[in-house]
Amino acid sequence: MEKPVSTSQVIDRRKEEVYIDTNNAGKPFPHFWEKTFGSCHASITLAEDWRKDVDTLSKIVDVEHIRFHGIFDKETGIYAGEDDNGRLILNFTRIDQIYDGLLAHGVRPFVELSFMPAGMADDIEGSVHPFKYHPIVAPPKDPTKWFELIQRFTGHLVDRYGIDEVSKWYFEVWNEPNIDFLAGDSNESKQRAYFMMYDLAAHAVKNVDARLRVGGPATAMAAWIPDFIAHCVQKKSPVDFVSTHIYPNDWPIYVFGKDLDISQKDMVALAVKKVHDEVKASGMPDLPIFWTEFNAGFDGGQTDLPYVGPWLANTIARCDGLVTQMAYWTFTDNFFEEGGVFPRPFYNGFGLIATGSIPKAPFNAFKLLNLLGEQRLPVNSENAILTKRDDGTIVLAVWNYVAPKQNGEPITFDITLNNNSAGLACVHVVDAKHGNPLGAWDDMGRPDFPTPSQQQLLRRAAQLPPASVITLTDGKLSVVAEPDALVVIQFIESGPAAG
Repeated sequence: MEKPVSTSQVIDRRKEEVYIDTNNAGKPFPHFWEKTFGSCHASITLAEDWRKDVDTLSKIVDVEHIRFHGIFDKETGIYAGEDDNGRLILNFTRIDQIYDGLLAHGVRPFVELSFMPAGMADDIEGSVHPFKYHPIVAPPKDPTKWFELIQRFTGHLVDRYGIDEVSKWYFEVWNEPNIDFLAGDSNESKQRAYFMMYDLAAHAVKNVDARLRVGGPATAMAAWIPDFIAHCVQKKSPVDFVSTHIYPNDWPIYVFGKDLDISQKDMVALAVKKVHDEVKASGMPDLPIFWTEFNAGFDGGQTDLPYVGPWLANTIARCDGLVTQMAYWTFTDNFFEEGGVFPRPFYNGFGLIATGSIPKAPFNAFKLLNLLGEQRLPVNSENAILTKRDDGTIVLAVWNYVAPKQNGEPITFDITLNNNSAGLACVHVVDAKHGNPLGAWDDMGRPDFPTPSQQQLLRRAAQLPPASVITLTDGKLSVVAEPDALVVIQFIESGPAAG
């Protein structure tokens, strides 16, 4: 057996044996983590750099939908008042530009029906959200106008793009109504207001065409799912899917109703299991489950770091079979402005791509995980996902997860491949020194505003190196994974595999 493939020169202290038997039966493994992504609010999608980043993302994952806030905000200009008869005056100029742009770049919208046009909003405390673009988060002062807005908006989309196209979209009512994205003085008042808004919006969408897909409640912290489904059953409100959000830093008391000690490694997976069980126990147990926001955390710069790779792989492994889709928030930092304009390219932004169209290590983690196959096979390690592609190629992911702000040690994975004739292993790595532009940014003095030539150097530093091609000896291979490393291995007959 050749010497272990190491992601650095540090001597490893931990070992893990991974046994692969390709005769084991597999199960379908849909790539639920790479079909939908999130991205700030509607008006930024008109920016050239944002659209270029959509193209960059589409080259590495099988993205189908993009979700963003604020299609009814003032920046889109959809609301232009009322005529003398009280009918809404709607302007679809920018709406068309936004959705034309998505379709032209090969993705469809996951339409979030938010927020409230100022002229339609109830005048209550907390109706203006503190985000930089100040969305109006009040319920409607006249619910019939909300119904009219949704029905005419949806009807315009069908008229413009056709029902065959728009039936492939999703319509999600609002965003995080259980926190400060819906004004109200209590959880109960927010829920009442939201259920009223949901009922009207869902019926408005279905009035246009029953084939259109609508759902909610798009809550923060995995909230309201049993109440929402029970409400829809009782009121016979249309619902084609449930949606909610979770982040590793969310408070367990709000997610689980208990003050539990839950790590950032475990939070998302445990919340996913909770909601899956809630749906199965409900009056609509077969509803698809969409997690329309999640990521690796927001309290320590994790989303700029290789850390995302092992965190994401662990989350995928544990959420498999419990979700329909999970939408990473977000795919790019370009023009992301919830808290204001980013003052430097690496600023704890949520995006996979930094400002300046610089891929981060998390971008490369998604790229490598895209290599996984369409069938999942059993494997003896909690730090591994074993898959088989439709063409028969075996693909293994292993990782070395280290909790945020902690120091870890390398792990040697001693891998044995049984019942397979592959003679070579193509080893791909994302870690601190592979596919990570932060080292190059450090070397150039961490400039806040890199010059075009510096940006080009950072993009070059972000590129993954070619895979290491290793000859197997008696089906055996050793790989050393440094702290926060994600390693994806393709086992092939001969010659380096594509990708």
